[in-house]
Amino acid sequence: MWFAHFAHVWGKKGMTPQTRYEQLWRELELADQVGFDYGFAVEHHFTPKESWMSSPNLFAVAAGARTKNIRLGAMGYVVPLHDPVRLLEEIAIVDQMLGGRLDVGLVPGIQDSYFKHFKANFADRRSITQEFATFLKQAYSKGSPISFAGEHIQCAEMELSVAPTQRPYPPLWMESRDPPTLEFCAKEGLNTGYFLLFPRNVAHERYAPYIAGWKAHGWPGKPKIAYSTVVYVDESDEKAMAVAAKDAGAAYRGFFSTTDDAAEIRKKQHETADYFRSRGEPGAADIILNMLDIDYLLEHDLVLIGSPDTVADKLRAWAKQGAFNTFFGEFNFGEMAEVDLMRSIRLFGTEVIPRLRDYEPF
Repeated sequence: MWFAHFAHVWGKKGMTPQTRYEQLWRELELADQVGFDYGFAVEHHFTPKESWMSSPNLFAVAAGARTKNIRLGAMGYVVPLHDPVRLLEEIAIVDQMLGGRLDVGLVPGIQDSYFKHFKANFADRRSITQEFATFLKQAYSKGSPISFAGEHIQCAEMELSVAPTQRPYPPLWMESRDPPTLEFCAKEGLNTGYFLLFPRNVAHERYAPYIAGWKAHGWPGKPKIAYSTVVYVDESDEKAMAVAAKDAGAAYRGFFSTTDDAAEIRKKQHETADYFRSRGEPGAADIILNMLDIDYLLEHDLVLIGSPDTVADKLRAWAKQGAFNTFFGEFNFGEMAEVDLMRSIRLFGTEVIPRLRDYEPF
């Protein structure tokens, strides 16, 4: 298995953005020292009550200056918000600055509120994102001059000043549970993954065609399938629950509102649940409605809190059930004290990762 320090870079009471970023670098320095494989951050916009990370390229370069081995990147770029040529150039430069430690996550985005301020195309976001993946692969593989004639991206005889360090291109990800998107990822050799909203007990059925397609298209080894949720590790289950349960129950509050109004938050939960039901995902709808209920989250094993033994055992069982071989752990959530946060990261790296490193869930 592989392991990532994953960060929404949630805003924290009593912290300025600068002090929050400085804390983030300390987290990643420690994660690098204790054996994490990856450090990833989201790209979110206009969410002051939720994420303070709108520029994953800046995240990757700043984190790279403070680490030595851990691979870094966006998980992922909201592709339709970017000029494709500009993004192509910047990915190459970031990979050079990181000495070949960049992984590239590409996502279409789900928040239409991002798109209106960028005057970006929300309706065609999936096709734009997939076309960019094809564009990136062709541009970096064939080298300059670059010509591409797609539905959304066109360029002719374009010379890149800088190519990526990794050849032909950095590892690519497109997190999704959408079957047509997973078919695209299998064909193009993109890693994937999913968030706690997608029930693990149906993941095997959903991802089996993707795994088979990866092999059928001749990609080497196995694809990486990630699963993401909050995690806290402490010396005992009792201490872990005492420190982290309350914060885990409020971790995703910012998803639902730009205010602290309970009625507005609940209204947004119901609206989001209705959206998932319309997509034929009643399991995700149920999780959305209970995402701020710590008793529900614990009862349904949706957050990972406990001693190293408990966390390792649960992750092993979850990975088998949910067909994932990469864990994206969100360690910094709620108002957790930094001393507890850093102890959790250290214990995960030194006592959980070694127990699961050689485990192959599929």
